[in-house]
Amino acid sequence: MITDQLAQYYAVGVQEYDSRYDSADLEDDLDELHDKVEELLSGHKVLEIACGTGYWTQSIAETAESVRATDINQEMLDLAQTRDFDPDVVQFSVADAFDLPADIGSYTACFAGFWWSHVKREDQERFLGQLRAKLGKDTLLVLIDESYVDGVSDVVARTDAAGNTFQFLTGDDGQRYEVLRNFPSDSTLRKKMASSVREIRILRQEHYWLLSCRLK
Repeated sequence: MITDQLAQYYAVGVQEYDSRYDSADLEDDLDELHDKVEELLSGHKVLEIACGTGYWTQSIAETAESVRATDINQEMLDLAQTRDFDPDVVQFSVADAFDLPADIGSYTACFAGFWWSHVKREDQERFLGQLRAKLGKDTLLVLIDESYVDGVSDVVARTDAAGNTFQFLTGDDGQRYEVLRNFPSDSTLRKKMASSVREIRILRQEHYWLLSCRLK
């Protein structure tokens, strides 16, 4: 489950969310990720989980047949819809990634950017099981997220008994939030997902990683 603290942290920081991509050090990694996302999702009917401000929705919409971009925060969706999207290609709706509505629709691919790190290790298989139940087997799943970089990433403040790691981050409202953010290795990703997906492929960069697979 996603904690109230996490949802509130992103809600209060919605206007500054995309500033995470502004560093020149990230440019090469991001260019490669955008190209890969567009290539993988070309021609697909895509369900996007936790779309945030629509930053990655833009890349998906470049080549996908259609995109249903969802997020639990209406504040995020309001900002995302200010971008210049073709309404015949991109639609938005509020949805809890852990409780997708039964009538979510039919899709050939699912994308989640910077979401997997916020899913507790003990909830990951349940999340994948829900995707399988709602979207069906053989659906393409594409995940991207952050790699931990010493001296760049926020310091991990604590680790719980299940191995989840947490950072203390200051929101735009000046409050301090404890934010779940896991940084799995390639072997951890493969081991955790092996029972739920097939054809796992991982691109590991300095600052980010991308995983593509098919739901079993």
